Amino acid sequence: MALGSSLPHRRLRDLARQYGPVMRLRFGEVPIVVVSSAEWAQLFLQAHDASFAARPLLPAASIVFYGGRDIAFAAYGEYWRKMRKVCDVGLLGTGRVKSLHPVMEQEVSLYTLPPPPAAGEPINLSRSLFDLGCSINSRLVLGMSSLGQEEVGVFFSLASQLMKAMGGFDLVDLFPSSELLRRITGAHGELKKLHAALDAILETVINDHVTKRSAAKNIDDEEEDLVDFLLNLKENNEHRQLPITNSDIKAVILDLLMAGTSPWIAVVEWAMSELMKNPRMMEKAQKEVRHRFDGQGEIVVVVDEACINELQYLQLVLTETLRFHSPGPLNLPRENQETVVINGYQIPAKTKVIFNSWAMGRDPDHWTNPECFDPERFLHTSTDYKGHHFDLIPFGAGRRICPGMHFGTTIVKLVLANLLYHFDWELPNQMKPRDLDMSERLGLDLRRKNDLVLVPIPYHHGSIEVA
Repeated sequence: MALGSSLPHRRLRDLARQYGPVMRLRFGEVPIVVVSSAEWAQLFLQAHDASFAARPLLPAASIVFYGGRDIAFAAYGEYWRKMRKVCDVGLLGTGRVKSLHPVMEQEVSLYTLPPPPAAGEPINLSRSLFDLGCSINSRLVLGMSSLGQEEVGVFFSLASQLMKAMGGFDLVDLFPSSELLRRITGAHGELKKLHAALDAILETVINDHVTKRSAAKNIDDEEEDLVDFLLNLKENNEHRQLPITNSDIKAVILDLLMAGTSPWIAVVEWAMSELMKNPRMMEKAQKEVRHRFDGQGEIVVVVDEACINELQYLQLVLTETLRFHSPGPLNLPRENQETVVINGYQIPAKTKVIFNSWAMGRDPDHWTNPECFDPERFLHTSTDYKGHHFDLIPFGAGRRICPGMHFGTTIVKLVLANLLYHFDWELPNQMKPRDLDMSERLGLDLRRKNDLVLVPIPYHHGSIEVA
């Protein structure tokens, strides 16, 4: 099948319109089932979720994640269940995220935005968000390691390159039996080079933590980061059935740093882009945030769950952004270990299944004016993005739903609230909202093709009337 110049999620949506919401295609040598409707997604991810709980271990993922020892691509079984639980307790679970709110708030308040070179000068918001993401996630996952700011930047730059390289449909993955193609393209050689550089940095991080742990008698909960948490598990688990190795620790760290940084940055970028294209929505979002926090001082405190939940319109903007710009438009693929029959269709064992969540979010059978960005469509509905409503599954659904969903959306709301509170925003060079480029690029997540460059105008705290 030729995807042509279209991005895969768009081309597959067009094919689904022509051939139906569930299609069996052959990508090179690889048979793939593509699901593009909420009804069929529910059959796969709810009624037959256990049958499709496995992940196909793609060659690229095997290289990057130490043979699939991370969470996203780990084989379905005891190891995956244990590591998923470990990360829920150590970083991603609701309780742990709540305990980390002060750290998130501190990082955002210290790094809301660097001051522009001069009044009225534009800044590269995409770059600023990337730097903030590096700061937040390196602190939460890696802690205060021996890595300097420059090394942290190098790490995340390499990780970003890996995500781009792993996205889309690589010829080597589509023709896995072709050793000649593997040699000609050199794609996996580049992946191995990037991974080797990241591995060296991760080894330094682990050794640094081991040294500090041996020198300190106790590490309190506030100082313990995910690396400490995983090292504790390794030390206390050596004689059990599922021992943890350094490669396992590095795979999980890399998984969380990649999946826990770029996607939420993408969501903030798209949300700000849509608000810039829709000045009325921008004004409404800013009025809500400023009404809630004016009079509390220079730092906006949006770390308490009750405070976040009070920002109703901000939540609507987030939900609509996830519908309109699904951060993982094709989700991660699933695979069945045995033949399964669904609605009379036989799905042979070892079939890769792709869920086009981007297409489901724009399905006219489920959404009114699906090609319009309209946060208020969610004002009087219970539909959310948590995997229960299959027309909106940006994080997937079922057993393999993204474990970092709560972590990521919490950061998005915190960052957006600060950006909307502290600054008014203008497009550079007298650009009109309708002229803002919204082109996409696809890696493992869906990002803006071009960086978002805006002019920040500091907001002078005062009284705000909410219309």
